[in-house]
Amino acid sequence: MLAGIAVVLTVGFLGWAYQAIKPPPPKIGGPPVTSPRVRLSDGRHLAYRETGVSREEAKYKIIVNHGYGSSKDFILPASQELIEELKIYFLFFNRAGYGESDPNPMRSVKSEAFDIQELADKLQIGPKFYVIGISMGACSVWSCLKYIPHRLSGASLLVPFVNYWWPCFPANLSREAFKTLPLPDQWAFRVAHYTPWLFYWWMTQKWFPFSRILTGHKEVFCEEDLDLYKKLSGTSSFGEGEMGQQNVYESLNRDMVVGFGNWEFDPMDVSNPFPNDEGSVHIWQGYKDKMVPRQLNHYISQKLPWIRYHEVPNGGHLMFFDSTLCEAILRELLVG
Repeated sequence: MLAGIAVVLTVGFLGWAYQAIKPPPPKIGGPPVTSPRVRLSDGRHLAYRETGVSREEAKYKIIVNHGYGSSKDFILPASQELIEELKIYFLFFNRAGYGESDPNPMRSVKSEAFDIQELADKLQIGPKFYVIGISMGACSVWSCLKYIPHRLSGASLLVPFVNYWWPCFPANLSREAFKTLPLPDQWAFRVAHYTPWLFYWWMTQKWFPFSRILTGHKEVFCEEDLDLYKKLSGTSSFGEGEMGQQNVYESLNRDMVVGFGNWEFDPMDVSNPFPNDEGSVHIWQGYKDKMVPRQLNHYISQKLPWIRYHEVPNGGHLMFFDSTLCEAILRELLVG
């Protein structure tokens, strides 16, 4: 009798546990598609948005990779005068699983570069282009530097995400930087790295403190970030409106699992894509950034001296929303 009850309870617990850790399937149907999209060779669609001057008129063509929890609708605050002066064409797109872009169950850091390359080819923007990656979107830029450097005219990584398990980091350095994060974030990132199959459950459970960074808690922003946030509050600058149209697993959770997982390469494996100085690669790091410890990106730039490292003394994680700094970032990338 007791054995039978134990079996029933065990089976019931396993069934509950399976349902708890199993992510929901991607949404089928849903709101009508309103954005222009391209169809990729594997059948997926990527939604995109074009701004700036026309492709035909453009001197500089930039593909922008949005960050965690954002979308193609976020706004880089460059003035129309600068855009017309330099003749800049911007191509924003929703990374796989975000908004009206289809999810990619096989998504990896490597796949990000080839999504970008195919998007560029489908829209016929030319053999070469610039790439900008914001925060988590910097994963895509690292991927481009590794897998499609021949397609690049230049690259900028703005407040770029770091994977604390990259082999290139000395253990003591990554450990010290990791400890500066709020404790709930340390646990969330560990789960994403060591037990990715549990990450959906971790992000939906109610037993343990929730990630501060992933929920945009005030404590992860410096004073300068909060000032910018207040100025932009109520605007569409952040591009948050459509980011979760698929579901949070296919967009937000998969971002974490891919970003903090075991990469196909180490940043130290990346070679200078511009050995003859025909282009440039930049890292822009805020000294006061509480989400991305400055010492890690500084270390990378020291080991890869062909990367031009810019540390902004009063910069936080949202510093690129400052229009003056944004224009300086664009000028540095395009005209040096």
